[in-house]
Amino acid sequence: MVMGNVSYELLEELMTKDEKTFYEQLGERVAELRKQNQITQVQMARELGVSQQQIASYEAGRVKIPISSLPKLSMVLAAPVEEIIGIEKPSRRGPASRLQQQVALIGELPRAKQKFIMEMLEAVIRQEKVMVG
Repeated sequence: MVMGNVSYELLEELMTKDEKTFYEQLGERVAELRKQNQITQVQMARELGVSQQQIASYEAGRVKIPISSLPKLSMVLAAPVEEIIGIEKPSRRGPASRLQQQVALIGELPRAKQKFIMEMLEAVIRQEKVMVG
């Protein structure tokens, strides 16, 4: 398969073994977070402005995810960039915030109720963006 002027095979040859391992693990984390958020590859592709095949290549570690995509990817996956790239962030000391406690409780609800809450939050966020933008 050809990507611009560089084939995937050539790109793989140009990556070091450590880079291949990093991008494979990055792809696995992206796929896991995407699935946890119940987002399809097609939905994620639309949000990032790329094709579904590109998302599949990212998740398989065949293609490097551009650094410039990380902030948007972080928003889409509702995860900090550190988590996406595999850096363990030191935990904060002190009690969890009220929002964190509520999110933890929502995680214990049945899937249907979690989905309902997510849809409500997305609607409120979309409405806020319209009012602000």
